[in-house]
Amino acid sequence: MKIAVLLTSFNRKLKTLDCLKGLQEQCLPVGVELKIFLTDDASTDGTAEAVKETFPNVAIISGTGYLYWAGGMRTAWRKALPCSPDYYLLLNDDTTLVPNAISILIETSLKHGSERAVVIGSTCDGFGITTYGGWSIRSRVLVWIARRIHPQSESVDCDYGNGNILLVPQYCVRKIGILSNHFTHSLADYDFTLRAKKAGFSLKLAPGYLGVCINDHGKPWKSENNSFSERMNHLKDSKGIAYKEHLRFIRDHFPLTYPWQFFNLWFKTLFPFASYLNR
Repeated sequence: MKIAVLLTSFNRKLKTLDCLKGLQEQCLPVGVELKIFLTDDASTDGTAEAVKETFPNVAIISGTGYLYWAGGMRTAWRKALPCSPDYYLLLNDDTTLVPNAISILIETSLKHGSERAVVIGSTCDGFGITTYGGWSIRSRVLVWIARRIHPQSESVDCDYGNGNILLVPQYCVRKIGILSNHFTHSLADYDFTLRAKKAGFSLKLAPGYLGVCINDHGKPWKSENNSFSERMNHLKDSKGIAYKEHLRFIRDHFPLTYPWQFFNLWFKTLFPFASYLNR
């Protein structure tokens, strides 16, 4: 069995090296082979050089410096396509896997039909607090409401998920493609998992925490302490709200909530002091 591991990095040399070390130390089932593809998006901290020296078997793809997360992952994914692996493993470069993480992902996949199951791995902050993983949709009507699913001792169903640890079978890629070009940084993983679910694939959250990853996203909205221009820039910025991409995501997956989302995006930007709506 061949697994293509996909990563992207920008100026996070130590975290990237820790992530690759976690991959190297995996207790893999017999016959499982990892091929690692890393997009280095023009890092200036020596990431590419350090990876070449420490992990010479990693295939490094040079980015432009403007790929962001989704673009960097697409670049690595396209590079991996010709090797036709059984699975693609999307992995954030700031995630350190537990030693049996990949074994658990494979076991969960095989348990639920292999090529028909996309498997999400949960991460925690090192103190048992869930940071990334799977989500359950509570409402699609008027307001999009979802809750994070905390991993259990057995795999559980979910509706969409983060791409920090995401095992995707080759068959799924043949059916729905890779991460959408419509997203620059965030939402690409949510979009992909929602599309997979719509295409008939089961979405499973693997049991237990499979890695450690700190939630470094911070608050999504700028407060009244920021100037109007700063709030507008954050609304439009690819690493902020990404206004146009956000609304496209809503239109594609939660169309009934579009009017509320449109109003909410502008209201929170224009009137940040209304804290009761910023929760």
